[in-house]
Amino acid sequence: GEDVARLTYFGLFALQHRGQESAGIMVSDGHRVKWYKEMGLVTQIFDERTLSQLQGHIAIGHTRYSTTGSSILRNAQPLHCAWGDGTVAVAHNGNLINTEELRAEMEGQGVPFETTNDSEVIARMIATQQDKSLEDAIAHTMSRLVGAYSVVILTENALIAIRDPVGNRPLCLGLHDGKNYVLASETCALNTVGAQFIREVEPGEMIIIDKDGMRERQVTPVTRRATCMLEFIYFARPDSTLYGRS
Repeated sequence: GEDVARLTYFGLFALQHRGQESAGIMVSDGHRVKWYKEMGLVTQIFDERTLSQLQGHIAIGHTRYSTTGSSILRNAQPLHCAWGDGTVAVAHNGNLINTEELRAEMEGQGVPFETTNDSEVIARMIATQQDKSLEDAIAHTMSRLVGAYSVVILTENALIAIRDPVGNRPLCLGLHDGKNYVLASETCALNTVGAQFIREVEPGEMIIIDKDGMRERQVTPVTRRATCMLEFIYFARPDSTLYGRS
C-alpha cells in the first residue's frame, strides 16, 4: 500500500553523501522485478516519470562510491541474477578481499560475469546454488565471503538483509507507519522517510522480511566486532547514530 520506489528515492537522497557516481532502484510487485539505474546524482536520475514506472511493494536502492570496479553504468547497483523462475538482486556496501579467488572459482564452473565489481560476486554466488533454499544459499555465501559487507537482497516476494561477521559496515532496521520495515546504512535515512529506528542489524545476522513478517537468523558466529573508523570521520552524516553512538 506504500509507494516504495518514492520512499526508496527519499532514502537514497538522504544517503547521497555515501556515493555520488551512480544510483539505482529496483522494485518487485510480487510477480515481476523492475529497475532503473543511471550515472549521476539521485535527483538527476529519478523524476516523476521514472518513479511512476517502478510500481511494487518491495524495493531496494543504492548510491555508488566505487572501490572495486570502475565508475561505469554496468557497475551501478542494484545488481540482479536469475533465481529459478525469478530474480535475486543485491545492493552492497563494503569491500570483499577474496573477490579474485571466488570469481575465478565460479568462472571455472562456467558462471558468466558482466561487471568488474565485487558486489556481483555476492549475487552470482547466491544464484549458483539453485539446489538450496534462498536463505540457505545466502547463508552459504556468507560463509565464503571475506571482508566488509552490508547487503540488502530483493526477490519477487522477500526483502533480506545481511551483515558481515564483525559488523564492519553499518546497517540499521526501522519501522515505517507502524507496520512496514525499512533497512538503511544510516539512521538519517530512516528519519527522512518517517521511519522509527528499531535496532542495528547484528554482525553475522540475516533478516528476512516477507508476507509473514520479519524473522532473524544468526548465520555466522561473532568472535569479535570491528568498527570502520572512516564511517565516523568520513562517511556518516552528523545526525546519524552508528554503532550506538552519535
